Amino acid sequence: MVVNTTDDNENVIMDRRAFFDSVIKKISKTIVKIVDDKINERASRWARPPYAIEEMEFLLACTRCDKCITACPYNVIFRLSTKQGMQTAGTPAMDLLNKGCHLCDDWPCVTACDSGALCLPITEDGEKPPLKKIAYAEINKQSCLPYKGPECGACASSCPIPGALLWEMNKPEINSEICVGCGLCREACIVESKAITICSLHQQTNNESTTSDTV
Repeated sequence: MVVNTTDDNENVIMDRRAFFDSVIKKISKTIVKIVDDKINERASRWARPPYAIEEMEFLLACTRCDKCITACPYNVIFRLSTKQGMQTAGTPAMDLLNKGCHLCDDWPCVTACDSGALCLPITEDGEKPPLKKIAYAEINKQSCLPYKGPECGACASSCPIPGALLWEMNKPEINSEICVGCGLCREACIVESKAITICSLHQQTNNESTTSDTV
């Protein structure tokens, strides 16, 4: 009796190939996730301009051309320095600790970007693009004057988004579901140090001031 082992051998080879392909794909996904997590962890020290794509893709797409920086009429956007790492050096970030993003109607910083690192979502003709969160904002109730007794209201008219900054019993509250983290309320705050904390999208919001000097 002749036993044909050719088909069996081919099946074994195919099974091995499928196994190794599966292992390689899993390893590749794991490596990508590790790199992505590391990049996002580093990105917790800054906030990107409006409509920035995901951080890893942003670093690959951004050409460091400075067009978005030049286009910003309020000088909120600046270049990250080499001390933040060569990988991110020259890429744009927002100085939300000192200035607020005015959420310009025509988004000059975004429209100036040719590489797609900043990219407006596609909308129907005439429709405004939905606002995208820039950062997290939170009131430090231990520093905010109305929570300590004196009336203030310095930030009351600063918010450009209806319903994002609320006042209850003459005390401000930020609706995190609506707030996009533009930082204009922080800019208006008269307390030193500021009673409004701005955190990167990659950083957990808490009541402590961010340790970063670049957000």
